Amino acid sequence: MGMMVVEQLQQQQQQSAGLRSEDLVDKKKKRRSNRRSKQSSSVTVTTEEGGQYRHASDSSHNDSMSMNGSSSNQHAPRVAFNSVPSMHTDQQDANWALLLNKSLGLVQHHIHFRIHLDGMRKEISFRLTYVMGVTAKSTLNLTGLWMLSWRNCRLIGEVFQALLRVNAHNRLEAYCTIEGVPTDIFISGIPRQNRAVEGDVVAVKVDPPQLWSKMKGPVGSGNNPPTNEPDYSVDTEITQESSKGESMLDVNSGFLPVTNCSQFEENGCGKNYIHANGHHCSGLYPSGEGCTHGQNEVLDSAEKLRHTVVSFPSKRPTGRVVAIVEPSHRRRSVVGFLNAKWLFYSKEGFSKENRKNTNLLPPSNRDYIQLVPTDPKLSKMIVPVGTLPNDIKRRLDDGDLSIERELVAAQIDSWAQESLLPQACVMRTFGRGGEVESRIEAILYENAISCSEFSFESLFCLPDESWQVPPAELQDRKDIRNLCVFTIDPSTATDLDDALSVESLSNGIYRVGVHIADVSYFVQPDTPLDVEAQDRSTSVYMLRQKLPMLPPLLSENLGSLVPGVDRLTFSIFWDLDASGNVFDRWLGRTVIRSCCKLSYEHAQDIIDGKTAVDSLKSNANGFPQLHGQFTWHDVFQSIRSLNELSKALKDNRFTNGALRLDNAKVVFLLDEYGAPYDSVLCERKDSNFLVEEFMLLANRTAAEVISRTFPDSALLRRHPEPNMRKLREFEIFCVKHGLELDVSSSCSLHRSLEKIREKLKEDSLLFDILINYATKPMQLAKYFCTGDETVPEDKWGHYALAVPLYTHFTSPLRRYPDIVVHRTLNAAIEAEQMVLEHQSKGNKLDQVGNDRCFTGMVFDKLAFQSVKGQQALNAAALKYKLPCKETLTDVASYSNQKKLASRHVKDAVDKLYMWVLLRNKEILLSEARVLGIGPRFMSIYVQKLAIERRIYYDDVDGLLAEWLEATSTLVLTYIQNNKRFQRKGSPGRYKPLEEVALICNPCNLEQDIDASQNDNFGKTCESTDFLNNSCPSDMKIDPAVFPLTIRVLSTIPVALHAVGGDDGPLDIAARLYVTSYFR
Repeated sequence: MGMMVVEQLQQQQQQSAGLRSEDLVDKKKKRRSNRRSKQSSSVTVTTEEGGQYRHASDSSHNDSMSMNGSSSNQHAPRVAFNSVPSMHTDQQDANWALLLNKSLGLVQHHIHFRIHLDGMRKEISFRLTYVMGVTAKSTLNLTGLWMLSWRNCRLIGEVFQALLRVNAHNRLEAYCTIEGVPTDIFISGIPRQNRAVEGDVVAVKVDPPQLWSKMKGPVGSGNNPPTNEPDYSVDTEITQESSKGESMLDVNSGFLPVTNCSQFEENGCGKNYIHANGHHCSGLYPSGEGCTHGQNEVLDSAEKLRHTVVSFPSKRPTGRVVAIVEPSHRRRSVVGFLNAKWLFYSKEGFSKENRKNTNLLPPSNRDYIQLVPTDPKLSKMIVPVGTLPNDIKRRLDDGDLSIERELVAAQIDSWAQESLLPQACVMRTFGRGGEVESRIEAILYENAISCSEFSFESLFCLPDESWQVPPAELQDRKDIRNLCVFTIDPSTATDLDDALSVESLSNGIYRVGVHIADVSYFVQPDTPLDVEAQDRSTSVYMLRQKLPMLPPLLSENLGSLVPGVDRLTFSIFWDLDASGNVFDRWLGRTVIRSCCKLSYEHAQDIIDGKTAVDSLKSNANGFPQLHGQFTWHDVFQSIRSLNELSKALKDNRFTNGALRLDNAKVVFLLDEYGAPYDSVLCERKDSNFLVEEFMLLANRTAAEVISRTFPDSALLRRHPEPNMRKLREFEIFCVKHGLELDVSSSCSLHRSLEKIREKLKEDSLLFDILINYATKPMQLAKYFCTGDETVPEDKWGHYALAVPLYTHFTSPLRRYPDIVVHRTLNAAIEAEQMVLEHQSKGNKLDQVGNDRCFTGMVFDKLAFQSVKGQQALNAAALKYKLPCKETLTDVASYSNQKKLASRHVKDAVDKLYMWVLLRNKEILLSEARVLGIGPRFMSIYVQKLAIERRIYYDDVDGLLAEWLEATSTLVLTYIQNNKRFQRKGSPGRYKPLEEVALICNPCNLEQDIDASQNDNFGKTCESTDFLNNSCPSDMKIDPAVFPLTIRVLSTIPVALHAVGGDDGPLDIAARLYVTSYFR
């Protein structure tokens, strides 16, 4: 990304405009308390019309537009910062905008900027479209270069570009992360969020330090783990980088009213600034000029803010949204319930008090219906009844209240500045909210995941099912069908995209091969199949369903490494010793024939010696069929050798600083109808790590090759360093509880956690909790292009893996970035062959080491820098149609979005099945560990389901909560015959005790337990392959007794039950499980 500095045209204009701006602000301050919601900012842009520059100033002081110093009655609309991905342009939006311009008689001006872009001085013109004669609340639509260049520009000043995240527990709280700043920017309240929603890329203005809020909880106390705000950046890919699994989104580029102008004029500076990813440059000044020292400001902005944050450790930086840079896809994928009672009641007429509340009610309360999203991060919405689908309107006309129990798909159409609620449009219904199928369909819609069939054009790109490897490919590729090659996957896997082999050479050297399905042979660039694969970007794995990225003919047949048939592959061989030291390597296109398909369970049985070779027959003991000339002795010996080598690689990786943060996972056991009847906690075994280590090595090797041969257009994957503030808080928490933790590096963190694991071997639950919190400071791993200037080379590394270069190469059947990496490797190999052929003709080939100038252990820089080398690389890049760095940056960004969306889908479906399980059980009694305590609620961890929950105890009828802050202790006391409900003026203020506690009478205790606790819960994990049951045996859960004293990390009994379904969002509620004779 380049820097964009809007330069001053004249220094005197800037100074005089700054004085005028300050005078305006002084006058406005007197009226700010009454007009805060209606203020608009002083935004000045330089326009060009008729060959002359004009200044358009939007001021709330006189609501007028001033051009060339003269007053005008024309009002300048507000600027809406909207951006569209340059990878795919929505032509329909463009045509719509053009039609709207013509129909409404919109006037176009051109804004002319002189900027510094990538260190070069350039001039750019922007087209400015607005409606002449409208009020200052109208919207300016910056189209064309502004939207295309936003990604490549950074505006200097006090406003940063960041992603908005909303607290799921409190929608009034939102956060923005600025890279390099240790603490997130806190944005409190709807006015400050300025109609931005979860996932919007926003321009956020940071408040001066004197306005910052106090950090929640005593700083450095260590009483509670670091849970100040939700962290959505935790990426379990830390331990699953190579594990097997599991159209560009359009954004409105029209007149979205997103900019609250009053936000711009805070402090009366009159200077508007935008920072992108922690850097900034001068924004729109009243004079139209920029500052002369913008270059230095760009480099220092994030560092200055970081220094200020560190200087005020007890304060949280706050800010406000001043513009929406790129709307989130969540605006177009809202799922919720209609409040039909609200509509029926409105037809009868609201009370005078409600009718006077114009901020909450639509203009005509007979024409609107309320929509309540299932996502707590989104606000309630209003829907014009006239826009509802006909079938829904008919049901409403008939008074059918069952429509309230059905999920609907909607999108946000607009959000007026004077309204607290956005206006939405309902497209269709999914079905009953308590049905699994309806919920899954809604989850896919909410995350913009396509579940449609593959197009005919895509399928037409594939050969028929009888396809075989062509003779030409056998001639051009290395034939390794004589090797003992096999796959290790989950037992139910059908997309087999990786296989392994090992040979024992002389002098204790092993040659290990990783063979990846050559999907790029079938998916050629710019074909309909390639376009659709890029649009899907990743396969989506759910509990009982898979949405493949590629058609099943390719992903499960022609491209899948099924045993007994010839398959095209991309192979990497390493020569390494028993200590895991690599001495040589080879990369190239190959042909293999797998001898068998092993599951993780099969491989683990071989490693553990549970199965003897002599006892095996074809298909005996559940083992698969063996193909070709190989015996089970060959396979067993290969598995054992690979296991020992993988352990050596793993030890080396952790010695070099890698970090392991994996935890036990919940696995659901399903009956014959697919309904969950139980769950178990399971851990990974050696067979999982065996495959993972060699996949990690393959990905590292591929990253090294493509980043050296194509340094500006390689697709890599980076994992930034964690949030150090949160990591330090976690360190303080551990120290307070007698556990030593060193967070100075990933290596020291891993070693500390391993020592804690050994110390807590008798308390595995506490260690699980610690690992869970250790992941919270971790940031999200991301794809990026090496030519992206916003990512300096020192930020390319992968923190958790402790490697400088990493990419994804090993799963091309389910990840589109892997296909891009395959094409880049093909180009590197092709260029290498051309250079070597040229060198051999000139007898320039050295005796040792130069047979692989680009892909070998030693990189030949002279060959790379030579004219012939550059010509070969350019020719190979053209042959394989490698994307330019700009396009590749867009591919990386889009792949990040889709990968995160697929992760959200998987997590949501897992939560859905957990909800179904608890709904069927009605009540589940369990022990829970207290993670944190405060005056209003406690956070608990339930190991049986590996979930965190909150129990709120403030303002509960019949319950007295005493919070002893000095000792971080909570005392809950039951109050009999509580009279608080009878207090005048407070009816309904207190929650009933039943919402917080399940209270049983000791006389009926045994009967209650038998009725609520399922005898089969906690059974062993017999039906799962590769996983080990780590859940404790069933035990009797004894209730607590009032008064109840609770401290951090204490164990309490809880009762879990499912809530929501047909009447609201799905959730799992937790209550205290207590006994009392008085109930």
